[in-house]
Amino acid sequence: MADKKYIAAIGRRKNATAQVRITPDSKRTFVINDRKIDEYFTVEELRKVVQSPFALVETKDDFHVSILVKGGGISAQADAIRHGIARALEKYNEELRSPLKAAGYLKRDPRRKERKKPGLRKARKRPAWSKR
Repeated sequence: MADKKYIAAIGRRKNATAQVRITPDSKRTFVINDRKIDEYFTVEELRKVVQSPFALVETKDDFHVSILVKGGGISAQADAIRHGIARALEKYNEELRSPLKAAGYLKRDPRRKERKKPGLRKARKRPAWSKR
């Protein structure tokens, strides 16, 4: 595996960051933080999210996908991995850009947790007003 050339990309969502490497291979395999995809994502819905860029473009080539993901929750990590895989596929073949872009896989979702402000209990929650 070390002698084959890989394509690297980074995907992000909230506080999750995924470093994705795809290598052309004979069959599609996923390794996430040195674990198989079934061990890392126990929920079937999240596995579908991670594999959705490949299902969308229906590329004839299969890839070995190696991922290092950290930060955020499990759902944000799945979205970050999807973003990284889509960016790597775009680098692999420019013709895949339009279907990936139309599906929204190349757009980084910018929503983050809003910071807490002084004098408030949370970002926007205020203490109850009392007349006296």
